Amino acid sequence: MFDRIARFDALVAAARRAAQGKRRKPGVAAFLASLERHLLRIESELRAKTWRPGQYTVLDVRDPKPRRVSAAPFCDRVVHHAICAVVEPLFERGFIFDSYANRLGKGTHRAVMRYEHYRDRHRHVLRADVFRFFPAIDHDILKLSLRRRVRCERTLWLLDAIIDGSNPQEPVHLYYPGDDLFTPWQRRRGLPIGNLSSQFFANVYLDGFDHWVKEVLRAPGYVRYVDDFAIFHDDPVVLEEWRGRITSYLGGRRLALHPAKTHLAPTTAQAEFLGFVLLPDGRRRLPEANVRRFRDRLRGLRDRWRHGTATEEEVLQRVQAWAAHARHADTWRLRHAIFRGGWFDPAWSDGSPVAGA
Repeated sequence: MFDRIARFDALVAAARRAAQGKRRKPGVAAFLASLERHLLRIESELRAKTWRPGQYTVLDVRDPKPRRVSAAPFCDRVVHHAICAVVEPLFERGFIFDSYANRLGKGTHRAVMRYEHYRDRHRHVLRADVFRFFPAIDHDILKLSLRRRVRCERTLWLLDAIIDGSNPQEPVHLYYPGDDLFTPWQRRRGLPIGNLSSQFFANVYLDGFDHWVKEVLRAPGYVRYVDDFAIFHDDPVVLEEWRGRITSYLGGRRLALHPAKTHLAPTTAQAEFLGFVLLPDGRRRLPEANVRRFRDRLRGLRDRWRHGTATEEEVLQRVQAWAAHARHADTWRLRHAIFRGGWFDPAWSDGSPVAGA
């Protein structure tokens, strides 16, 4: 397994995947300019077991919620892509169907469709979120989970190096059964949000929980996207009992349910899930906060474009991402009002910019 990760042609393919959509960034461009030299160095360090993760660039963002985003150096991202290309398929075969984050053929929009599928067939839903999920991931538990499928010692060394190289995350000082006063400070935890490897590790960490919900609780409906999940049943008493059992199970993984984001509700009620407001009649809307944030960003992009500090390509790329997301909701009138007579106005079927816009 390790040879499939560390060989030169695998690193070339990994570098190409890591560079997609980022070739003009200075760090990426510099790496690609001397691609062979950089990859030969990485290959040599991997085979000699001298490779170590570099320093992260940290950005604390507050939109849409406070969180710490960490960007690994591009050479590290190449290694992450090389690892995931080989190791992820080994776990993918065991993942349940209704886990939708960071998997080929899945994603938020398919998760929302699945949520609606179960909503229309059951009377009640338990909506839940894990409290500070990425900062709370316990390193020892994660390593043990990886060892249940991976037997190659050199591959495990590399996976451990990435986990151990995680930068400090937000503190999560929670106590679980059996802890003493110092346990929360003695156990290493937290994975950087933004790493491809962290997204894969997150699915591995909750894979056991997914199977427990489906095979032990035998939930008739279950959808998970990262740490946001929904469990469906016709009897609210059953769901309330399951909430207690879920709390105990997650406690064994040193995780806790978010007290403000875990609740029981009838499926006939309006619900917000993965960036959409879902109405019982099948319609979808965007949350008002989402629309407000986009309008603010759009004004900022427009001002930067007029002052020459943002290129047309940058504006198109950032606006197109929101417009593509909005098209999955009933937002024709909203998009027409925002983009009237200009780029992305749905009234213009070919999507081309309108003259003079």
